[in-house]
Amino acid sequence: MSPSRRNEPIPEATVPRLSRYLRKLQEMQGQGKETVSSRQLAEAVGANPAQIRKDLSYFGEFGTRGVGYDVKTLVEELRQQLGLDRSWNVIIIGSGKLGTALALYRGFERQGFNLVGMFDSDPDVVGTDRGAGPVLSSDRLEEFIAGNDVHIAMITTPADTAQDVIDRVVAAGVPAVLNFAPISATADQPVILRQVDLSTELMTLSFYLDKS
Repeated sequence: MSPSRRNEPIPEATVPRLSRYLRKLQEMQGQGKETVSSRQLAEAVGANPAQIRKDLSYFGEFGTRGVGYDVKTLVEELRQQLGLDRSWNVIIIGSGKLGTALALYRGFERQGFNLVGMFDSDPDVVGTDRGAGPVLSSDRLEEFIAGNDVHIAMITTPADTAQDVIDRVVAAGVPAVLNFAPISATADQPVILRQVDLSTELMTLSFYLDKS
């Protein structure tokens, strides 16, 4: 049975939790599980059942009392809400160890993220295969974006060049940027800009380890 719609805006803080629910539900689906209760899902992702019910209620009324949620239906709905019912073209700029690790990760493709190009400014690297076909020269960045439908750019360059690269991809029309460089990146044009600060995450872990 299709969920009844509420058409209520989903809070920004809810979106990362939806992705966690989806990954676990897809795992359950792969194991042949057909239904799951909010309590079971909460235990699987380390969340509160009431929080899960609230998060899911933003885009529909799911579940049957005493039975739980239909896993297949919930997976399909979450994929739609997260924009994963279509594919997105991704490029990586920076083919160092982090960029290469991202290029070799096959989980992106399973979720609909297609790696269509990888770029680097080092002439010794250009032309080699780091997991996404031959690495292209950064000089060709704008040309490539103009000729391809690029939705997301992942930045894994050194910190001192990251902002310039972000400025270039934004000016070229890429609508979303995921920055891994340890800088406070900015954009002077409308763009979805997200920061992944690995050093900050490690320092946060260090804080809790020191207090434990």
